[in-house]
Amino acid sequence: MNVLYEEDGSFKVGAVRTETEASVHVEAVSGKRTKVKRANLLLAFEGSGEGNDRKKGGGEKGGAGKNGGAAGEPGLADFLERAHALAEEIDVDFLWQVCGPDEFGFGTLAGEYFGRAPTPVEAAGVLLRLHSAPIYFHRKGKGRFRAAPRETLAAALAGLERKRRQAEQIAAWVEGLKQSELPEAFGPLLPQLLYRPDRNRIETKALEQACEETGLTAPKLLARCGALPSSHDYHLGRFLVEHFPHGTAFPDLLVPEPPADLPQAEVQAFSLDDGATTEIDDAFSVTWLSDRVARVGIHIAAPTLGFAPGSETDEVARARLSTVYMPGAKITMLPPAVIERYTLAEARVCPAVSLYIDIDGESAEVRGQATRIERVPIAANLRHHEVDALNERFAAGDHGPNGHFVPELWLLYRVALVLEAGRGKDQRAGAERVEYSFHVEDDRVTIAERRRGAPLDKLLAELMILANRTWGRLLDDRGVPAIYRAQGPASRVRMTTAAAEHEGLGVSHYAWSTSPLRRYVDLVNQWQLVAALRGETPPFPGGSERLLAALRDFELTYAAYDEFQRHMEHYWCLRWLLQEGVRLAEATVVRENLVKFARLPLYVRVPSLPELAPGTAVTIEVADVDLIDTQVRCVYKRPERQESALSNG
Repeated sequence: MNVLYEEDGSFKVGAVRTETEASVHVEAVSGKRTKVKRANLLLAFEGSGEGNDRKKGGGEKGGAGKNGGAAGEPGLADFLERAHALAEEIDVDFLWQVCGPDEFGFGTLAGEYFGRAPTPVEAAGVLLRLHSAPIYFHRKGKGRFRAAPRETLAAALAGLERKRRQAEQIAAWVEGLKQSELPEAFGPLLPQLLYRPDRNRIETKALEQACEETGLTAPKLLARCGALPSSHDYHLGRFLVEHFPHGTAFPDLLVPEPPADLPQAEVQAFSLDDGATTEIDDAFSVTWLSDRVARVGIHIAAPTLGFAPGSETDEVARARLSTVYMPGAKITMLPPAVIERYTLAEARVCPAVSLYIDIDGESAEVRGQATRIERVPIAANLRHHEVDALNERFAAGDHGPNGHFVPELWLLYRVALVLEAGRGKDQRAGAERVEYSFHVEDDRVTIAERRRGAPLDKLLAELMILANRTWGRLLDDRGVPAIYRAQGPASRVRMTTAAAEHEGLGVSHYAWSTSPLRRYVDLVNQWQLVAALRGETPPFPGGSERLLAALRDFELTYAAYDEFQRHMEHYWCLRWLLQEGVRLAEATVVRENLVKFARLPLYVRVPSLPELAPGTAVTIEVADVDLIDTQVRCVYKRPERQESALSNG
């Protein structure tokens, strides 16, 4: 006897070899033997299933075939093949119309369909057809079904039609994308398709299929279709979608005004910044109290005097947490109108928190200090490119002839040297470290080296460290919570609300407080400092969840912004290589096959680089630059081919 049975969701046939009350042992056509429970048997028959064989279907007894037994039956081996062929000929809609609303067995429906007792192949064909149409027939057990209700079937058929039309649309879009044509429907969805693809959308499915067939990534395929204005916009767009999903525009806010009764300092302050700086947080002043004593002022912009935590302006700053920097552009933490009101711009009198230190004019040592909340006249905004020549002169001990604020800068540099030595730092340490400035104008980039530790840089750094350490200690001494930066032995710098030593800087306290226009942590610390100076309750009390949340959010966000800035600097290095047509370049081995380009903050791996000691100078060939993936492929050139430092071939 032969049987049709169900196993692992599929139908199989075989010959019964032995049987028990609960199961039968079946030998398949392949020779494999399987134990099958009787509950899984759907049809039993003799012979090939075509003729007048004895059979059962859906628990029912069948009769002779349509034409009786057939001579030369093909055998059991192709039973399912014949059943599938028959199933393809059966109109499933007709089956649904004639089956009625009640549950039925497939054998019964096969008898009604053929108008007689079906052959095993015919019964199996009906079973396969029912099984292949789940939207028409719902399974109710082994070999048993019930017709889907009319409303359910209509909805399912509408869904199938929708899927058919979607498949046609996807195919059309894929073909267009392969021909470098952007489908009109893709325009409004480009940010989503590029950065946050929704795989439930047919546009995403079409793009992924086109990428698979062309071998291109989504951004490269869309760029080929003209969908990306520029590679720069692609990288910027990724960042904006992640961190500024609602755009970079500010809400309409009233510009907060500082108190009108602040005392005015009797100084003439000046700032020192890059040419593009608009958020001028810090300025300095030098006032001679006597022939031997000078009072140095470190003046920090004080936006906290105009708005409080929880205000609308604070909510904007709290959401952004920091200004975002990138070559050629920036996204400010505070609205431009607020920055304009509180930046330390020249020819204005600005609200500030000032740290004054009395200096011995000969030794440049600190003799005393005080902190005040006041209005400060700003006489000038000096720019680095205007005074950079002073670096070489100051380093050589030459501070004449006098120029605009040159005597003041010279004194501040001498003070910086004393402060640096007081922190236990080697004045030569870091002097060889190189930093880079990027200037982008009219889509062209200029990259300039700047030696860290130059006198004017040291001046700025030391006075900011002094202010941050002094105010950090003041807050700690008065028991006012603050956000500190700390570093222990052989550990990384971390942010904490507990005052702790910063070993890397050689100071006992270090609380960022000198960039309140650009960093939210500085804004928080300035609110706390102002409250401490006025003897008021600080807006962030001890154990404040708002303070801890600001610390956590700032740390994560600031790291993300910093990573983006490095990414865009890397991008503009690649743009510079293309812009200048660089073919050969000098580089220095860092380790293994990693090299650094000369005069660029660009590190690349060169697989063809032989084993060379770190610091070895090599010449590499720029073989390919990819601005979408921000990669550059380089090839090692032998030393004797070092034609030039940077050449365009």
